[in-house]
Amino acid sequence: MVLAAVSAASPAQSPATEAAQPAGKARSLPSLGDNSDLSMAAERRIGDRIAVSIYRDPDNVEDPVLADYLQGIWQPLMAASRARGELPAELEERFAWELFMIRDRTINAFALPGGYFGVHLGLVSAVGSADELAAVLAHEMSHVSQRHISRLMTQQARQAPWMIAAMVLGAMAASKHPDAGTAAIVGGQALMAQGQLNFSRDMEREADRVGFSVMNDAGFASQGIAAMFEKLQQTNRLNDNGSFPYLRSHPLTTERIAEAQARVQLASAAAATPTAAEQAAAAQMQRLHAMMAARARLLTVPGVDVLRTVLAEAQRKASALPRPALAAANARDAGVLYGGALAAAQLRDFSAARSLLGLLAPLAAGAGADAKAAQLLAIEVDLLDGKVPALAASTDVARTGSRAELLLLSKALLAANRAPEVLQALQTWVAVHPRDASAWLLLAQACGQLNQPVRAIRAEAESRAAQLDYGAALDRFKAAQGMMRSNPGSADAHMEGSIIDTRARQMESILKEQVLQEKIDR
Repeated sequence: MVLAAVSAASPAQSPATEAAQPAGKARSLPSLGDNSDLSMAAERRIGDRIAVSIYRDPDNVEDPVLADYLQGIWQPLMAASRARGELPAELEERFAWELFMIRDRTINAFALPGGYFGVHLGLVSAVGSADELAAVLAHEMSHVSQRHISRLMTQQARQAPWMIAAMVLGAMAASKHPDAGTAAIVGGQALMAQGQLNFSRDMEREADRVGFSVMNDAGFASQGIAAMFEKLQQTNRLNDNGSFPYLRSHPLTTERIAEAQARVQLASAAAATPTAAEQAAAAQMQRLHAMMAARARLLTVPGVDVLRTVLAEAQRKASALPRPALAAANARDAGVLYGGALAAAQLRDFSAARSLLGLLAPLAAGAGADAKAAQLLAIEVDLLDGKVPALAASTDVARTGSRAELLLLSKALLAANRAPEVLQALQTWVAVHPRDASAWLLLAQACGQLNQPVRAIRAEAESRAAQLDYGAALDRFKAAQGMMRSNPGSADAHMEGSIIDTRARQMESILKEQVLQEKIDR
């Protein structure tokens, strides 16, 4: 599901014209002409209002392992868009460029005002490769980088931005729960929002063109977009049964399909034959995707019967594998075993989980992303079983290579009462990533174990601020101030006092500005 925009005047470039341009050539933004009266700051404010509701939605998934996988696709796309001139510095700085993972089995992704994006877990589990997922994400990114959404806002200039945000939220709710959508938006507003869920044909074509170039420059295979179009086209012929909201918000046309196929043919003709190292890396990424697709499927909380089916399939696969297993595992085998181990852990059958993980051992012994995924799953199994993971004893949490590893090892070390190590590592992390709410919450736990209550409350406040809940953040900062006044001699009160006072004033200023802006919008 995405926001729509009005038709643009100029036609999209043809694949042949595009191919004739020098690689990496910067271009003006957007190519269809910026006929938007909405400033970047105003669009970001609308996006923030929507994002607050998504943060609070129980279907908003915070899974560091899957988030790392998506970021491994998203960040190269961002870098390629930046290098191509599609992402000017001002736009990158003012917008959020943040991905939400939504617990929904349907195949969908959407772009929101201000650079927020949503990815349904059903999409991750359905696509066949990281290249297909990159094609979808690059398309959504291009809708925002070309400022298609702001043109919708310009079209609706007579309506207050807060009303537009409410309609978007209502349309999102209606896509999952019709009753909830009815409660969120009523009457003509609902019809208006539903009518705005499709971009114009010119804008879809431009997002196809720009997105294709971005994903190609980011190093993803051009066949990814062809495979995604093929899936959508097949579903379109068979009549969408509701599992493809993405198809309804991105209607296929023969023109879009033809242009995509032409671009793929041009790119394939120009592509060099992959080296042995590139082929090995591609096989590694395919295994990783299969594992993450299995994870996404199980994170939708499918129910006990489905978990048992997934576990049974993995056990059948395990019994049929040669020994030693998975020395050069194919993607499907890796995905089935990974999914079975995760399903077993969720069923609290830890013996079965570790047995399946043992078959993934040849992967875990490697140094690639698929190996790291297997290692992290072993940590999760131990944590669910109430055990301190062995990897926690041999790994310096301060030197971890990924956010997922940092957060999971921090949980493991907290379970082992090794809070000082966690405190040091997480303080370093949040200094660079202040919007990481999960890291702040773990930092709060570490401070609590070390009897530093003021720091713990401050970390809780920062986690609320990271999710744009400034009212709750202010409440926590004030609670910390009250604790400092009642216990001025505490070990951490003096050190944290000035920081907390400054942050409390910042929260008050933001809240006052929001109230003032809402009055202006009304």
